[in-house]
Amino acid sequence: MTSVQLQTTAPVTLEIPQITSSPAVLSPSPRVAKNAIRTSLKASTLDAVFAAVFSISTGGILLSNFLVELNASPVVFGMLCSIPMLVNLIQPLGAYLSERTTSRFQYSLWTHGISRLLWLILVIGIASFSRRGFNNSHQLIVLTLLIVLFSHLLGGLGSASWLSWLAIIVPRQLRGRYFGIRNSAASLTNLLCVPLAGLAVSHWKGGTLQGYGVVLLIGVVFGIVGLGCQYFKVDVNPKLQNNDIDYPTQDELSSELIYLPKLTSPPNQLVSSIWQNSNFLMFLLYFSLWMFAVNISAPFFNLYMLDTLNLDISWVTLYSSLQAGANLLMLILWGKLADKIGNRPILIFVGILVAVTPILWMGIDTNSLALWLWLPLLHILTGGTWAAIDLCNNNIQLGIAPIKNQSIYFAIAAAIAGAGGALGTTIGSLIAQFTNCGGLLGLFALSSLLRLIALVPLIFVRE
Repeated sequence: MTSVQLQTTAPVTLEIPQITSSPAVLSPSPRVAKNAIRTSLKASTLDAVFAAVFSISTGGILLSNFLVELNASPVVFGMLCSIPMLVNLIQPLGAYLSERTTSRFQYSLWTHGISRLLWLILVIGIASFSRRGFNNSHQLIVLTLLIVLFSHLLGGLGSASWLSWLAIIVPRQLRGRYFGIRNSAASLTNLLCVPLAGLAVSHWKGGTLQGYGVVLLIGVVFGIVGLGCQYFKVDVNPKLQNNDIDYPTQDELSSELIYLPKLTSPPNQLVSSIWQNSNFLMFLLYFSLWMFAVNISAPFFNLYMLDTLNLDISWVTLYSSLQAGANLLMLILWGKLADKIGNRPILIFVGILVAVTPILWMGIDTNSLALWLWLPLLHILTGGTWAAIDLCNNNIQLGIAPIKNQSIYFAIAAAIAGAGGALGTTIGSLIAQFTNCGGLLGLFALSSLLRLIALVPLIFVRE
């Protein structure tokens, strides 16, 4: 990937030409320098790198270990994972609000900026806890859950708008390749930063809680820098975007100027009703079932290693790095393959592998064979397969949703999938704590069965 050279000028704003009285279209499309699009894509990739550091510090294994140190229950872990999905129900409201603004950049800055700054409150809370400002760890657990809730609420308000913004900037013919590179950059960041952060937390002289507070502070700083990278992306006016537009062709991409966007249909044409869009509804059915099936067990793999197997966090972060490495190596391959054969065949084939993965956790112990071979192989398999799932789910959604009012479609998909995922996490946590169904291993087996069932609607989705 070429080095990133950011411009120092103000962000470019895409403007759709004024409509003439003719119902058929149109005056010439505005010309946008090819370098502006290149700069936008590079800036978006840098944003992904800085956002990955922020995500490492505010979620995943580090936050899980922080709660384990506070003696959090499985229900707390279920809430921790269900909140980010449940708040996706607010995405339609966020999409509605964003469509009434005049800048994707400014809207993203307000929603995601405040969302990331909220984590500074937890940094202060950890410092107070270390100085005995809190009476017990329960107060810190509640504070953590509240910050997760409000942070993801704000993020949910901005997610659909951000995805719609990126869908306009990234040319259709390059989606698989570009998102493969972008996600690879984020995975490389995870590969390098997760073990470093894990070592910093576990070896901090003031204890693991203080160590996590320092790592969290650094992550918030990186998250704000990532938002600054969005300043260099071509801005989009949502009010103008809702006129039907088309993407640049390959010939246009090879020229020095590309034409973005181009009006191709009457402006007063209404978007097809979602309830009449059977293809989109079938995708929603698949996506919601899949999120339910995956998240009935997903929050508990780290808990299983940290609590049941009683592994040190340095081991778990090492496995997470192997997973990120496999994800990094496979993303570009999956992206190129998706551009050639489509996303749906990959989702079906790789989805079967992802479905059987939880069963492979059965029988794992803390012997040398498991520590040095079985657990590393499991994480490598997970990283390689989820690279395809995440990439292709994103791409197929971009292809199915109409351009007009696109953020509304993205928001509805995220809301329904988030509700399914949150329900799965909640049910999973209740099964793990209050039933005698084989504990976490029984939960893993149930998840495998449900994942296979969730793939059935995908067969009927037309790409």
